[in-house]
Amino acid sequence: MPTDIPISSMNTLLHEAGGIGLPNTFLRLGLALLCGGLLGYERGRKKRPAGFRTYMLVCLGSTLVMMTNEYICRIWDTGDPARMAAQVISGIGFLGAGTIIVTGRNRVKGLTTAAGLWAAACIGLAIGIGYYEGAVVGCAMMFLVMAALHNVDERVGAVTPVLDIYVEFERLSNVSAFIALLRDREMKVSELRVTRPETGEEHGVAAMMTLRLPRRQPHTALMDQLYAVEGVRFVEEV
Repeated sequence: MPTDIPISSMNTLLHEAGGIGLPNTFLRLGLALLCGGLLGYERGRKKRPAGFRTYMLVCLGSTLVMMTNEYICRIWDTGDPARMAAQVISGIGFLGAGTIIVTGRNRVKGLTTAAGLWAAACIGLAIGIGYYEGAVVGCAMMFLVMAALHNVDERVGAVTPVLDIYVEFERLSNVSAFIALLRDREMKVSELRVTRPETGEEHGVAAMMTLRLPRRQPHTALMDQLYAVEGVRFVEEV
């Protein structure tokens, strides 16, 4: 097994072996962006924690890992083509869990950060093996996702027909009246969770619920309408 291949001759060797090459690098990573973005857009419309940019980063990073492993096998003609992918799959849970938090109102934060850290590790693998084309192209695309597409993620979530809200009521009896009002406006309520004070009193009741709206509409205006409902002390989208 050769171990002292000059860097200047690596691209020539890879080309002769039917290697990946720069055009194929753009094709594969571009397709990963497209597929990840499509999945992320669909999940973002349903207000799931992992949305547009998160899916794009995960798909892009995993593609880069497989391409890097293929690069290794083509140059040195040895190794398991799926070994690196298996290690990434088993290790992503430990890395992501350290940056993902759930707030007191069930707001999930840190998913994009976790995906970005994992994808950055994939760039490091590519650079470490000398696969500079994949590392540079992948880094540029990841930067585009994280820096330039943030507004796209927000716009998708701002008009989705599925809405998760946290509501605080003055008393328990206001909950049923609030739900009846939502149904009158053709909003479907699901996954209702009501939290009552430990003292058992009716005051200070809170609820988490998922609303399915009859049509797409700006969430900001809807929040103002819900806040004006009698008996509502506080309402927030989560």
